[in-house]
Amino acid sequence: MPLPEVNFNSLIFSLSSSALLNMGDIAEPQTGERKKDLPMAKYSIDIISMLQEKTKGNLTEEEHKFLDSILADLRLRYVKAAKKQ
Repeated sequence: MPLPEVNFNSLIFSLSSSALLNMGDIAEPQTGERKKDLPMAKYSIDIISMLQEKTKGNLTEEEHKFLDSILADLRLRYVKAAKKQ
């Protein structure tokens, strides 16, 4: 299976997948299990947030919209997951 193109959106997608995995929203690919590790999910979200801040003014419109959308979704999911604990 070919690897995805290396670009900004694929980096953000990879980090967001890690956050979703750690919130238990997606299953572990190897085991099929869903596990929660909210501190690690928050860490991934914080990395994406830091990238948003550090890349301000340097992204294409598409990258900017993708980043904003991903962060909004992850933050909402994180709040919901944290309330369930």
